[in-house]
Amino acid sequence: MNPPRRNLTPSQAAAHLGVSTKALRLYEQQGLLAPDRSSAGWRLYRPEDVERAATIVSLRVLGLSLAEIARVMDGDPSALEAGLVAHEERLWQQAQHIETALQRIRSLRDNIGQGKALDAAALSIVFGRDATIATAFELPWPWDGEWFETCDVGPLNFITGPLGSGKTRFAERLAGELPNAEFLGLDRLSNAGIGRLLEEDAALTARVEHMLGRLEEEGAERTQALLALVVALETERPAILVVDMVEEGLCDTAQRALIARLRVKPGNKRALFLMTRSSSILDLDRVRADEAVFYCPANHSPPFRAHLYPGGRGYEAVATCVATPVVRARTTGIIAIPPGAVG
Repeated sequence: MNPPRRNLTPSQAAAHLGVSTKALRLYEQQGLLAPDRSSAGWRLYRPEDVERAATIVSLRVLGLSLAEIARVMDGDPSALEAGLVAHEERLWQQAQHIETALQRIRSLRDNIGQGKALDAAALSIVFGRDATIATAFELPWPWDGEWFETCDVGPLNFITGPLGSGKTRFAERLAGELPNAEFLGLDRLSNAGIGRLLEEDAALTARVEHMLGRLEEEGAERTQALLALVVALETERPAILVVDMVEEGLCDTAQRALIARLRVKPGNKRALFLMTRSSSILDLDRVRADEAVFYCPANHSPPFRAHLYPGGRGYEAVATCVATPVVRARTTGIIAIPPGAVG
């Protein structure tokens, strides 16, 4: 990226860098940037400011925390190690996916050359979709046994829906049907056995402390809720973890730090399904193509994978379902009650 030859306003600098003005303000608050000021007091980003900001943006892409970026900018390159390891792993995975796709295309071309008929399954495999269903089952109450199936089990997935939509029951059934999966409920918040578990497993304790340290560098507060969640995430088994209302007990800063860490953590092979109604966890502007969002409609139609682009199926419903932690706090503790359960 070539630096501009003139001073830029915050909106111009943000557009040049491909980030938001809010991100630039955050970098300034953390002492990473010090833009100039006009005679009227407005921020002005000099060419050297924009060049420094571009370095910060690149380091953020590698997954470094703001505290780690500060150390790198101060001349300590050792903080780059974890980010480079994670980026290298992502590149290797991309290379493997490309090689697999090339092999499938070659195989399909060979079949065409031999006059073999094509079918939908063969084409879906070529275009990267596994024809094998990861899970399929009848939906529990409040559905009427409707059929649900999905093959989109990636490393990071979300479940959302309005109050009373049945998303908790869906998540519990999903955990029961997926292979080597567990459901992590809200009872984690009062789990008195966490301390004993950490005392008995030194390796787990080290992993938990490392992750908590990274989150605290991003401004997260170390609470019992965060500790319980991190312990579950750092435990080596199960292969798939379905988490009930992941934001419960976490402040906005902790939520944002957590989801950012889960997206870049190197070597994380576990598949996660995070049930949430928080826009700090499920930020539609940051959801990647390999992340699935399953939406449970309020009218108890079967859950489905939302298409996260304006006009896509479920996009508007998801956008109006998630809210900031401040708004979410208004409905804390509200649960849906089956018909006839009261009175």
